Amino acid sequence: MIIVNFIEQLPEIEIYKDAPLDEIAFAQVGGAADFLAFPRTEKQMSDLLKTAFQNQVPIHVLGQLSDVVISDLGVEGLVIITEKINQMRVEGPLLFAGSGKDMISVSEFAMQNELSGLEWAAGLPGSVGGAVYMNAGAYSGMTSDNLKYVRVLDIKGEEKTLTLDDLHFEYRTSAIQRDTLFVTEAVFELSPKSKEEIRLKMDDNNQRRILKQPLHLPSNGSVFKRPEGYYAGKLISDSGLQGVQIGGAQLSTKHANFIVNVDGAKAQDYLDLIDLVKHRVLESQGVKMELEVKLIGRGLND
Repeated sequence: MIIVNFIEQLPEIEIYKDAPLDEIAFAQVGGAADFLAFPRTEKQMSDLLKTAFQNQVPIHVLGQLSDVVISDLGVEGLVIITEKINQMRVEGPLLFAGSGKDMISVSEFAMQNELSGLEWAAGLPGSVGGAVYMNAGAYSGMTSDNLKYVRVLDIKGEEKTLTLDDLHFEYRTSAIQRDTLFVTEAVFELSPKSKEEIRLKMDDNNQRRILKQPLHLPSNGSVFKRPEGYYAGKLISDSGLQGVQIGGAQLSTKHANFIVNVDGAKAQDYLDLIDLVKHRVLESQGVKMELEVKLIGRGLND
């Protein structure tokens, strides 16, 4: 039971009640959040966290909603979307980016300032905070390669600064996940390089995405992590599942590790396909598949 009305207690913050999330999620599925907030500053985000913690209200902090499956039954408690915490600046080789800024824009900003190191993020959906949270990466690069430190808030809304060593990055995970912390700003240490060289690499990465990924349809990116020694998409394809559709969701015919929304899919369609993949790949290939996407909301637990 929600025992606090955030709209009344924090009138200076943009907050909505019973707010549909399918309208802003990349996959275009999911129910409503009890409360949905869009803080503009770290102070506003801290106030939201403190109020929720004091009233024992469940908290979910999200960025671009590009790597999540949200329950059809909605999300209990408070959902904080960080997209308006989106400041960027450069000081020498350091690039400062707010947690809600999308990584595509950050990589472009680095290029315009002739700073190299984020070319891998060209075309990558998702926010800065999400990238740090899961140590996002692509094309032989990842977040931890150039990250110097991050500013975070804990569950009580208290501020901390974590260095690269503090973050304990591993493949698709970090201390942010394990310790329930919320990024407000990330600082990347980059290297000087000409715009032309950086642009060439970014264009190459984007072309590879266009050729291999179903970018023309709503999805939540790669669904499963890459098992050691394998490629998730190939395992799914070799198990005879590529192109299989349940309801409005389909294992993409272009890349089997993407579930695409082809016809008004529900979250349950995604979940049924996820369960099918886990069962079939284990049965036919002997490999246990682990989710990369996060399951959020009532009745879900990844």
